[in-house]
Amino acid sequence: SPEGRAAAGEGPTAPRGAAGGIVYVLAGLFSRAAFGGGFIVQSMLALWLFERSQLSIGLAATIFFWTGVLTAFSYLLAVRIARRFGLINTMVFTHLPASILLLLIPLIPDLSWVVAMLLVRSLLSQMDVPTRSSYVMAVVSPSERAAAASITSVPRSLASSISPLLAGYLLQAS
Repeated sequence: SPEGRAAAGEGPTAPRGAAGGIVYVLAGLFSRAAFGGGFIVQSMLALWLFERSQLSIGLAATIFFWTGVLTAFSYLLAVRIARRFGLINTMVFTHLPASILLLLIPLIPDLSWVVAMLLVRSLLSQMDVPTRSSYVMAVVSPSERAAAASITSVPRSLASSISPLLAGYLLQAS
């Protein structure tokens, strides 16, 4: 059976047909999002918070601990939201507000509001990850799932590796 061959590693090397087109479009969208998200490297955010607000290392560590906890919790919360609103709606309507919050943070003068926005952003920012994976797996056949996962993940990883380099260069130039 095709599923048996896919389990044995003999599946197609790329999704075919309409599903293949969707996978490549999604790979492009996910890569753009990862490129933009890669600009917000935690170490650079910590440096910015220190320079702007004289934030202590201990407080920064505490903030990043809680952002990590909320990010982990968001994966679990995404399942409940996706059941109610659907995979695509969950991806879009959590990722966009998270990105908007990130864009607004430099405009907020009060550190407590900045921290609150970072925490809310952390709760929203990764809800697209499990829903994105689920959606990709839903649009391809079982034998194409490994290839589809690679096609959507590799460009995303490469895109997210470029932006910290560019961010570091821009930070150094400023």
